[in-house]
Amino acid sequence: QVLLSESGGGLVQAGGSLKLSCAASTSNFVRYNLAWFRQGPGQEREFVAAIRSGATYYSDVAKGRFTISRDIAKKMLYLQMNSLNSEDTAVYFCAADSTNIVSTLRQPETWDYWGQGTQVIVSP
Repeated sequence: QVLLSESGGGLVQAGGSLKLSCAASTSNFVRYNLAWFRQGPGQEREFVAAIRSGATYYSDVAKGRFTISRDIAKKMLYLQMNSLNSEDTAVYFCAADSTNIVSTLRQPETWDYWGQGTQVIVSP
């Protein structure tokens, strides 16, 4: 069982940066796969980035702009977002699970635990 709570969302101008945080409540933090998903207005929830077995994975839109990281001691997951644009406007969710594989990381339905989400709005 994992409880997740996102924070750090807000309003930012296009071209700006924002860092999201996700606090995890679990005694086995290091054993979980971790990810960030987002859901824009009228859109499906989509994959952004993930960490599995120490390796990182990114969606095409995130590569080169976003960086996913974790602090094991603090049980925190982060998403550093740079060069933001209007298409990045969405509710961002952190997720966790213990059995995901590389080929299914990008599928929301394969993740077991979700946070409440934090809103990110990128203004022109």
